[in-house]
Amino acid sequence: MPRTATAPTKPSNTTALFTPANLINGVWVDEGDGTFNAVIDKYHGTELARIPHATEAQMEEAIAAAYASRDALKKLSAGDRSAKLEALASLIAKHEDELARLIVQEGGKPIGYAKTEIARCITTVCTAAAEALRFGGEVVPMDFGAGVGRTAITKRFPIGVIAAITPFNFPLNLVLHKVAPAMAVGCPVVLKPAPQAPLSALVLGQLIEEIGWPKGAFNVIMCGVPVAEKLVKDERVAMLSFTGSDKVGWHLKNICGKKKVALELGGNASVIVDEGIDLAAIAKTVAAGANLYAGQTCISTQRIYAVKGVFAQFRDLLAKEYSALKAGDPSDASVTVGPIIDKVHFERISTWVDEAVKGGAHVLAGGEPVDAARNIYAATLLTGTKPDMKVTCAEVFGPVAILEEVTDFGGAIDRVNDSSYGLQAGVFTDSVANMKRAHDELEVGGIIINNVPGFRIDPMPYGGIKDSGLGREGVKYAMEEMSEPRLLVF
Repeated sequence: MPRTATAPTKPSNTTALFTPANLINGVWVDEGDGTFNAVIDKYHGTELARIPHATEAQMEEAIAAAYASRDALKKLSAGDRSAKLEALASLIAKHEDELARLIVQEGGKPIGYAKTEIARCITTVCTAAAEALRFGGEVVPMDFGAGVGRTAITKRFPIGVIAAITPFNFPLNLVLHKVAPAMAVGCPVVLKPAPQAPLSALVLGQLIEEIGWPKGAFNVIMCGVPVAEKLVKDERVAMLSFTGSDKVGWHLKNICGKKKVALELGGNASVIVDEGIDLAAIAKTVAAGANLYAGQTCISTQRIYAVKGVFAQFRDLLAKEYSALKAGDPSDASVTVGPIIDKVHFERISTWVDEAVKGGAHVLAGGEPVDAARNIYAATLLTGTKPDMKVTCAEVFGPVAILEEVTDFGGAIDRVNDSSYGLQAGVFTDSVANMKRAHDELEVGGIIINNVPGFRIDPMPYGGIKDSGLGREGVKYAMEEMSEPRLLVF
């Protein structure tokens, strides 16, 4: 039988409180199938923790606990749920410095960006607390035809158990984009966090226990692929909410059965640079947008299209801004480009750049490792690329972008749309007509005017089309996904 971890030993080089175990039905379990998930400090290479991989029986226990907890959640009023979310936000704020340092260690995220993530976490949870109070149904117009004299209303009900699978790049806020809306509507959650950076999610488990959330209504499980697929396939799970690669996301959709699915997947986000704008300021913004956290976000700027009239000037300004970016230790507040998450992806990025150069692309900045031992790759800007090069058509998920000239604004729209992805795009223009045209014609989930596609605030609807996913996140929109309207006619 598994042992409970009552007083776990925490590595001395960690900076936040977490229990190195799985949270199953309110118990921290530090034994599993005999194998472990080692969590490594992404810059120093030291081991932060070893989390046991759960067995299939342990996953069964977590799913059963979540399913059974629906009754306890039904007893919580909207006011109760809101108050507990407010308490959770307060606890996150109390530990914000520790959590930011932990994200630097487990995710390799620069400290300034890690602090921004924690601030966003607080916003996400506070928004969920507010939405819990105002989230509801509608009065349905029926006073005509056969409906004369009748009234109809809808009330929204929680859909049931949510299987949440999250990525490494926002190890707490992307977890909360699933967990906080689920708590707001009263859905239990079984969470599988990213193996590269699960420690923030374990801290969250402890904080959710501290606010008195019902036992079994939140479970955190580290496990191998077969056990994770059990979670995805189980008929007691009402919805799969997945953020990660398009390859994995579409596979999970294919095997998950009849349950509801929300997929937040990859992208190769684009920027359009129009005429009549402040090119120097835009170059600074775009350079940061392509390389913050070493480009490891799904809305990081990857493809940049500048119209002919400004291309040469913008190229020179952007290359200059690239040269000013600092790479290195993510705990250094001046660093923009920290380590790639692991050696496999570091080598893949390097290979893709080399392939592009051999195929005729020109390096305007970077194009080589900065510190191969620590998986740090230079902020890289390429031009003269071809549409079928991986740096153009695939998701780099690293500090690599392409810059190409287009004849006019319409040509830029065509190039943006020439992609299997459609998440967000940034458009720099002072033309209202071009802004409207971008909204009408760009095949993406969101258009950001005069900013990079990486702009996101947590309450806004967020999601993509094509291979970039299904459904929308953003607290209220995720709550809609996690609930069902029930009609009453009288």
